[in-house]
Amino acid sequence: MEFLVEISINLPPETDPALREDLYAREGARAAELTASGALSRIWRVPGRRANWSLYRVADATELHGLLASLPLYAWMDITVHPLATHPADPYRD
Repeated sequence: MEFLVEISINLPPETDPALREDLYAREGARAAELTASGALSRIWRVPGRRANWSLYRVADATELHGLLASLPLYAWMDITVHPLATHPADPYRD
């Protein structure tokens, strides 16, 4: 299944700079692991915000939830998930 995921990060501004740096480093490493596994297939930054849109390809919503919960910044994320279905007019459909 494919899911379009909207994520906004709301790390408090008073967060210790060393902790912030560590969290973002671990977040980047985890994203690289998800990309290498094929689960995270695309990611786009939202300009001017600590936010992104990403495309996940996973077996089901339960797997997606587990992957999102594994992100180091998960506790500070607002996440909206949009399940996707193939459109018959999609020129790129399989």
